[in-house]
Amino acid sequence: MSLRIPARWAPYLLVSPFLVLFAVFSLFPLLFSLWLAFQSWEPTSGLDSMKFVGLDNFVFALTDGWFWKSLRNTLWLAVASGVPQHLVALPLAVFLHQGFGRWRGLFSGAYFLPYITSTVAIAMLFGSLFSTDYGLVNQALHALFGTEHINWMRSPDAIKPAVAIVVFWRYVGFNLVLYLAALQTIPHDLYQAAKLDGAGPWQQFLRITLPGLKPMILFGVTLSVIGGLQLFEEPFILTNGKGGADQAAMTVGMYLYRLAFDFSDFGGASALAWIMFGVIAALTWLTNKAFAERRVQA
Repeated sequence: MSLRIPARWAPYLLVSPFLVLFAVFSLFPLLFSLWLAFQSWEPTSGLDSMKFVGLDNFVFALTDGWFWKSLRNTLWLAVASGVPQHLVALPLAVFLHQGFGRWRGLFSGAYFLPYITSTVAIAMLFGSLFSTDYGLVNQALHALFGTEHINWMRSPDAIKPAVAIVVFWRYVGFNLVLYLAALQTIPHDLYQAAKLDGAGPWQQFLRITLPGLKPMILFGVTLSVIGGLQLFEEPFILTNGKGGADQAAMTVGMYLYRLAFDFSDFGGASALAWIMFGVIAALTWLTNKAFAERRVQA
């Protein structure tokens, strides 16, 4: 005897695997971390050892000097690596779109390659490039400017630029692909009409290309803001998880990780995660406001 399923149930049955996986691997951890933010918990003692502490974890996070130091590091790295990504990717995308024709896919793929490369491999590569005695970066700087060898990984002033360069190099190709895709949606007739009206390349860029790319620029900048504030992999691997000299490259993501797994303070780490959720949400909202259309008053 075959089991007949009513037709009205079919959509729910088809989507149920996703809902089950989402509930188990996304919704439950999210709600558990929110509950944990109000608890004091030593995980090795089991769930019975949880103790409700109210807002103590949030107060601890907001008054912790290491949190504010890691937040300053995160913001510095987010700006130093994020802003150049777009300043380079945007004109480079325009150049590839206008000058390479059918070959632009090949070049954009080459720029996109670092984004899909293993973070560990990237960190090992740049660890060798930034080597104090034999790294190519120091060799090039010495040959060009006569500078002494810089200890990139052990100098508080040098490790931040080194991490920012790695992050920039990895994600500039991702933004390049975004802008290339957006450029192909701008009607070519607009450029032809602009040429007939006597508009030069710079005027076409300002009057046609930039307005046409505005939605994608907003999308790319929003992703950079979110990704920059969640920065973890590159500085973690480059500094062996310790944040480097004077913790100069310790991001909030790294501090959250150490708070949970090195110091077993899962309640404090959860509270810190929700504080950063608020920070990311606020900066994302400000980014959208900055790109909002300005309405001219009549």
